[in-house]
Amino acid sequence: MTSRSGAISGVSDRPPGEIDYRLARRALISEYRKGRIAQHEVCDAHPELVRAARECSEPSDRRCPICEESNLVLVTYVFGPRLPAHGRCITTKNELRAISNRRGEYAAYVVEVCRECRWNHLARAFVLNAARSA
Repeated sequence: MTSRSGAISGVSDRPPGEIDYRLARRALISEYRKGRIAQHEVCDAHPELVRAARECSEPSDRRCPICEESNLVLVTYVFGPRLPAHGRCITTKNELRAISNRRGEYAAYVVEVCRECRWNHLARAFVLNAARSA
C-alpha cells in the first residue's frame, strides 16, 4: 500500500471533504472480471456523457479497465446556485476556478469515461470552496 506524503499529518493535495469512489470501482471491476456482470451492464454511458467525453474532457494516463484498449478521460460536472438543473460540464481548469470563487456552495463530480467501450464510473466528488458559501 502506498501513501501520499503528508497524508498522515493531514496535509493533502485533495480538496477537503472529497469523496473518492475507488473502492466501489474496484468492486464493480472485480464482479465484471469474475463474469458476474455483463459488459453491456458496465459500459452504459449516456450518449450525452460520451459526447462530453469527446468534446470537453481531461486526458488520463489510466487504461480502461474493461476494454483495455484506450485511456480513460475525466469529465467534470458542477451543480449549484445559478447553474442549470442538469449541471454544467466544465471545459477548463480556469472555468472550475471561476466557479469556485463564486458565492454559494457548488458540488463537483468527476466521472471517468472510456470513449471506446462507454465504461463510466463516478471517480470522486467534492465541494467547491465551502467556506465562501456564507
